[in-house]
Amino acid sequence: MSVPVSRRTALRGAVLLGAAAGVSALAQLGGDRGVRAAATRVDQPTIANCATWGARPPASRVSVVPSRPNKIIVHHTAFPNSTDYSLAHAYANSRDIQDLHMDTNGWLDSGQHFTNSRGGHLTEGRHGSLYALLHGQTMVQGAHCVGQNSQAIGIENEGIYLDVQPPKALWDSLVVFCAFTCQQYAIAPSEIYGHKDFNATQCPGLLHGRLPELRAAVAARLA
Repeated sequence: MSVPVSRRTALRGAVLLGAAAGVSALAQLGGDRGVRAAATRVDQPTIANCATWGARPPASRVSVVPSRPNKIIVHHTAFPNSTDYSLAHAYANSRDIQDLHMDTNGWLDSGQHFTNSRGGHLTEGRHGSLYALLHGQTMVQGAHCVGQNSQAIGIENEGIYLDVQPPKALWDSLVVFCAFTCQQYAIAPSEIYGHKDFNATQCPGLLHGRLPELRAAVAARLA
C-alpha cells in the first residue's frame, strides 16, 4: 500500500540526499582527510590593515608574486621589550618599523608581511599582504629574508628575545596567525622557520628554539 508523501517531506528528503551525495563526493576526492579539513577550518584572526594603523604609502609600487608562498619565516624586531600591550602601542610599533625600513634601510615599504605585537595584536606590514592572504592565491614580495622574499611570508614579532621568552599573548597570537596562514596558502606546519635558518643573524632569538613547539601547535589547530 502506498503512503501519500507531502511536498515538504519530499523536499526535505531531496535536501538530505543532496547533502549525503556532497559528503560522499568529498570523501571520494579527499577521503577522511577532506572531511576533517572541512570540519576544522581555522577562523580568520583580527589583522589591522595598513590604513587602520596609519601606514605611509609605499615609496614605489609593491611587486605581487603570482603564486603561493611555500613557507613562513618568524622574526623578532629587536626593539626594546615594551610593557605597553595596548592596541595603540601595536599601531605605533608598526609605524616605527615602517619608518626604519623606509628611511634607514631604503626599502619601498615595511619589509615583513605582518607584525605581531607583545600584546598579541596583529597588523599588516607591507601593503597588499592582507588582501593576498585572504584570497590565498598570490603573495606580495617582501624584504625580510634574503633569498626567501618571493616565497616566504615573514612575520615580525615585537621585542628582542635573546635571553627572555615572549609574552603569552604574543605566542598565542603567533600560533593562530601561523595556523590561519598555513590554511590559506596550503603550507605544511613543518614549513615554519626562523630567520637564522636562512641568513647569518640571531633573529628570532629564543623563538627559534621553540619552532618545534610552534609547528606542533599549528598542526594541532589544523587537524
